[in-house]
Amino acid sequence: MSTLEKQISEDDRSLRKIIIIVSIVAALLVGVFFYFLMRASSGVRVQPTLAGALREGSPEFEQYKSKIVLDDPEATQSNRALGDIVMHLYSNARNFTGRTINGLEVKGTVVDRQGKPVNQNTVVVIPTNQPELENNNAITFQIRLEGMTDKDDRANIRVEVTGFTFKQ
Repeated sequence: MSTLEKQISEDDRSLRKIIIIVSIVAALLVGVFFYFLMRASSGVRVQPTLAGALREGSPEFEQYKSKIVLDDPEATQSNRALGDIVMHLYSNARNFTGRTINGLEVKGTVVDRQGKPVNQNTVVVIPTNQPELENNNAITFQIRLEGMTDKDDRANIRVEVTGFTFKQ
């Protein structure tokens, strides 16, 4: 082999090493970028609220809350590539108030063994899922909870009515 061929062969190996190193660095940078992008998107959430709703503390809320019956929730969970857990809570709301509900807000909570919240989320079920809920009817809803880990003490789940409005 001539010295020219040796030189070209060494240059090919050097070029190959540079390409591999640049590719690894680029892949790491893209991975870090997506990691922080996904963390930022699952960060602070603005809790939806139902404008003008009857809420805890008002006499009408206490009067009608017991007549809006929520079934015991069921949950599914899945692991995301980012290492966190997403849970979906499913339940039904039944209207026995004698009036048509045109706004319903519920909160889903995962609690630990001491009953303290681990994660919670509030959703507006009506009018988001359907425009209204007539008396003696039911609606199925789902609440998504994100950002939990395997280390979180997830002992129980709860759903509760946090606000509602009636059709005039």
